[in-house]
Amino acid sequence: MPNRASRIDAAHLHLERLWQRYQRVRAASERLCEPLEREDYVIQSMPDVSPPKWHLAHVTWFFEAFVLRPFLPSYRPLDERYDHLFNSYYQTHGTPFERARRGLLSRPTVSEVYAYRSHVDLAMAQLLTRQSGELADEILQRIELGLEHEQQHQELLLMDIKHILAQNPLRPVYRDDLKPGAATAGELQWLHFPAGLRHVGHAGEGFAFDCERPRHRVFVDDFQLASRPVSNGEYLEFIRAGGYRSTALWLADGWDHIQRAGWQAPLYWLREGDGWLELTLGGPRELDLAAPVCHLSYFEAEAFATWAQARLPREEEWEVAAQDEQLRGNFVENDHLQPVAAGAGEGLQQLYGDVWEWTASAYRPYPGFRPLGGSLGEYNGKFMSGQMVLRGGSCATPEDHVRPTYRNFFYPTMRWQFSGLRLAKEL
Repeated sequence: MPNRASRIDAAHLHLERLWQRYQRVRAASERLCEPLEREDYVIQSMPDVSPPKWHLAHVTWFFEAFVLRPFLPSYRPLDERYDHLFNSYYQTHGTPFERARRGLLSRPTVSEVYAYRSHVDLAMAQLLTRQSGELADEILQRIELGLEHEQQHQELLLMDIKHILAQNPLRPVYRDDLKPGAATAGELQWLHFPAGLRHVGHAGEGFAFDCERPRHRVFVDDFQLASRPVSNGEYLEFIRAGGYRSTALWLADGWDHIQRAGWQAPLYWLREGDGWLELTLGGPRELDLAAPVCHLSYFEAEAFATWAQARLPREEEWEVAAQDEQLRGNFVENDHLQPVAAGAGEGLQQLYGDVWEWTASAYRPYPGFRPLGGSLGEYNGKFMSGQMVLRGGSCATPEDHVRPTYRNFFYPTMRWQFSGLRLAKEL
């Protein structure tokens, strides 16, 4: 058994690494906002989008509400009213400010939001760097959850900034120095996975959200999975073949929705003469036919799969295929902020990064699922209705934020996220 001194040394080393990670994650959120003008911070372009300054404040509120208030007796809030303004949906904690009205909050100002971040960061430094002993596991787990939560909002920031700028007829550019994609798409191949009893879900060391647990057994029948995601060029063939006009390809709710919304192409595609442009965070670009198609709803992904005489993979099939693959891909650190073609290659490509891949699985609890205790039990569990699972991460996801068991989820009509699809077939 390790003696007390060595245990304390190990605890201090863990706290030091956690503090370093805390600083990296917090700084990354602010870097994402550096290209913005002050006016960009306050816009809410639709109810599902939040103003960038709200994101910066909300992730700060998370540490204040769930770490500092309960565990740092000396902590004093900068402004008690922020507990109402920046509570997203935690009904058991308090009364959240209405989501669709976040764009009405001209105050606190952007400068005041950054001051709020600094205030909470100083308190977190006190908690993490001035401890004489070990922090309780519950505190450490909440800090880890808060960091993963902020990384989720970093992707949301890019999604929302893109949607905000896309509403402007001036076509403003978020960044003009993003790396372009240069590769071509490899030929699509079908890879076979045999039937058998498999284990899916998270187990063992490392962070995972509660919805990824517990690890459990599933029987997976023989299936085939496409070697890469569907490309823009392939999706363009679907459009030209009348995909948006053929009711036989669509689920009933999907057909009703595209009729009401007037959809004729993925979000951010613009017809330009005989061709297409795509709005990106780097401004309008000629459509890259080799890159994975992006910004599709579940209904569009399902209709394309039907047209292609295939289907969407079930989430357990996707996870079985991904378990032995290296976790590498086009993430936010690659600085494309747009899906890019992977080029020729063998085996499964682009499982991670580029686009979140819609699956055919509803977002439901695993057998034996238990939400976190207290208000944090609202983090995932209460959303397990009416949403579909996506897997794999995207070009806006931090690289150290994903894993084979990660379950993202959105409603079937949503498409402002970086979402695409990979086809599957029965054997």
